[in-house]
Amino acid sequence: MTDEADAAAEEPTDADGESEADAPEETGEELDRSLIERVAEYDEELAEELREDRADYEERIDDLEGKLTRKQADFQNFKKRQQKKLEQQQARATESLVEDLLPVRDNLARALEQDEDTGIREGVEGTLRELDSVLADEGVERIEPEPGEEPDPERHEVLMRVESDRPAGTIEELYRPGYEMGEKVIRTAQVTVSEE
Repeated sequence: MTDEADAAAEEPTDADGESEADAPEETGEELDRSLIERVAEYDEELAEELREDRADYEERIDDLEGKLTRKQADFQNFKKRQQKKLEQQQARATESLVEDLLPVRDNLARALEQDEDTGIREGVEGTLRELDSVLADEGVERIEPEPGEEPDPERHEVLMRVESDRPAGTIEELYRPGYEMGEKVIRTAQVTVSEE
């Protein structure tokens, strides 16, 4: 007998004499139903128990799949929150340094407001430009409200109310600019407001 003949002799066949290898594969569900139907031919009570067990099993699978889906959604939400938190931390990483530099910037600006030419004006102007460039690179933006604007309590600090021709309750003059960084106000702008 040849090897092919040996293999054909060993290959199981179904009731029709067809090779089981040639038969289409059954899915797990089809196999379960087929098995339950065969058991029912001999013992209906056992078959009913198997049907109930299968229904319980399918219910547990659905429940576990639902839990898995919720856990995956929770995890995705957690990742998004962590990413946003990381971005905020990165944006504010240098916030403390910037807060310390702002008074230095104010002093440089005041030095330029002096009328007298002390011979260092160009140096002070260059230093101020360089400092402004560094602050801009860190995402620091000036808060400089225009006269006549409505004051914003989150961005403007009202120093006093003054007599003015402007509409009551609007900004009269900017005393000191404010700054914001990473969508957070790190120093409010100081303003005067027209009397009501």
